[in-house]
Amino acid sequence: MENGGGDKTLKKIGEAFQDIAKAVNSETVDIEVAPFSHACSLVSPLFRCLGIAFKFAEMDYVAKVDDLEKASSSFSTLGALLDRDIERNCVRQSGSHSRNLLRVKRGLDMVKVLFEQMMASNEESLKNSASTAYARVLAPHHGWAIRKAVAAGMYALPTKTQLLKRLNEDEASAKIQMQNYINASTPVILFINKLFLSKELGIDW
Repeated sequence: MENGGGDKTLKKIGEAFQDIAKAVNSETVDIEVAPFSHACSLVSPLFRCLGIAFKFAEMDYVAKVDDLEKASSSFSTLGALLDRDIERNCVRQSGSHSRNLLRVKRGLDMVKVLFEQMMASNEESLKNSASTAYARVLAPHHGWAIRKAVAAGMYALPTKTQLLKRLNEDEASAKIQMQNYINASTPVILFINKLFLSKELGIDW
């Protein structure tokens, strides 16, 4: 399997989202599309390292992050991106930037919950942590066939040690970087939820 990176994937993810979180926690009232989409792109190798269980999630996530990266040339902020879809009455249409943003946000949320579960567990197996993260964040939005495929793939997950090796991390450094991501992504995820709700778009679709 392709290695997640001798370039310290977790460190890069944590640092990128810390920068986004700083913007959210400042006087800024919006998130810029370009740095956000770049930060999201750094998460893609993690999905890849989780193997076949998250193959669909990886493909879906990568495609939608790619769309947001392209959209960054036309829209400066996430709010502006949503406003344009509202004007065009295409928020919930397949392929819309708004729909893609919502799905990318769920990908970020699933990774956050996965890290939280891993931090709270001493198990070498990732099955329980990954199953909980998937069930809590993505499963409610997936059909039966995808849920069944993910459940079957859970038995092919790497162990914690294997995952950290693919990410070029030891357990001590990984815990620091995972906590950094949890801390930084939480306000970003909440901001995106509030952005959708403030425009009366909902987040459960």
